[in-house]
Amino acid sequence: MIYYQNGSVNTIIDSETLQQGLFTALEKLGKKDHVLAVPPDQTRIHSRAGEITNLIYKYYRERLTDILPALGTHTPMTKDQLFDMFGDIPMELFRVHNWRKDVLTLGTVSEEEVAEITSGVLRYSWPAQLNKMIYQGGHDLIISIGQVVPHEVIGMANFNKNLFVGTGGSEGINKSHFIAAVYGMENLMGIADNPVRRILNYAEKKFISHLPVLYIQTVVGRDASGRLVIRGLFIGDDIEVFYLASELSLKVNFTMFDKPLRKAVVYLDPVEYKSTWLGNKSIYRTRMAMADGGEIIVLAPGLREFGEDKEIDRLIRKYGYRGTPSTLDAVKNNDELRQNLSAAAHLIHGSSEGRFSVTYCPGHVSKEDIESANFKYSDLSEAMKKYNPSAMKDGFNTTPEGEEIFYISNPSLGLWSSREKIENK
Repeated sequence: MIYYQNGSVNTIIDSETLQQGLFTALEKLGKKDHVLAVPPDQTRIHSRAGEITNLIYKYYRERLTDILPALGTHTPMTKDQLFDMFGDIPMELFRVHNWRKDVLTLGTVSEEEVAEITSGVLRYSWPAQLNKMIYQGGHDLIISIGQVVPHEVIGMANFNKNLFVGTGGSEGINKSHFIAAVYGMENLMGIADNPVRRILNYAEKKFISHLPVLYIQTVVGRDASGRLVIRGLFIGDDIEVFYLASELSLKVNFTMFDKPLRKAVVYLDPVEYKSTWLGNKSIYRTRMAMADGGEIIVLAPGLREFGEDKEIDRLIRKYGYRGTPSTLDAVKNNDELRQNLSAAAHLIHGSSEGRFSVTYCPGHVSKEDIESANFKYSDLSEAMKKYNPSAMKDGFNTTPEGEEIFYISNPSLGLWSSREKIENK
């Protein structure tokens, strides 16, 4: 059932309209006494989920008993990050998702079902895993909050991914990522109905349909001045809200070019991007737009590491971003990578597959480490002078030297492709 919907490519939902829409939906639910909110973490700070969670607290007050940020395998949020994203919510309401210890396996999607759903690309069972607080917490309302936007693993981000991946366990996360990588990113990015999503939908219907889950989905874009604005707000308890948000997101967040790009410059906000685990959105959100022999330059002042988890960081450093054939061989021949398929999937996602080059300009990672991971390296200060983010607008720019580049200020907000990549799929 849809409790609220508002959105179009020209809509701007300001804070007052956001509150009115949210409170309208919550009023339709009737009185709730034990509410759990599941927002994303600081890596999705632009989703406006922090503001929405704060409004939920203002509406329910003491009846909002728990807030569980959907960390996935990300590191726990610090107090400063919690305050920056969620505002004046009492810190004692926040819980930490431990993806190794706090997870229940509710059941499995069998290997036969996975093989059928993926058209035979993979044959293994997939565990439906969830944080035990969601399943056993006794809440009379579970509010899942997030932004719908093109995504490399799930086609379009959010909906039940926020639960099964955002609060899931290592096996479920690893296997879902690997399915997407082997199936092919270009075959699912920007597509709401795809094999990975079908597996999650199957699990939701079979294992958690009895839970009182409400989905709040935003679509975020930029206005004419480049300011981030909410273009859509969809609130409901079934998949229809996700499909509505996905349809709008493709209009707001998907850019298609008549010709492939020769050079793209992507800026990674240091508040949001500290690892290539996240920063490689600069690659996989743009690689369908890149020309063979082209170049992506990544301005990454906050980059400190490869993986947000120590073990994943080690695996990335060891195996590097060397493309699908090399990574699949490494999975076949190395048990440590076979036991961490999300890392293997990430190595595929973050590769150019040899079609174009990727030059990282990191703030805190050495030239040797960048090059050992199979990227090119360039000095950050020199690159920032040549491609000054404050002097460029999102889209095509011409540098003082006469070079044409396509500039992206935040890769998490969109998907870019050339027309030939879409038409030849």
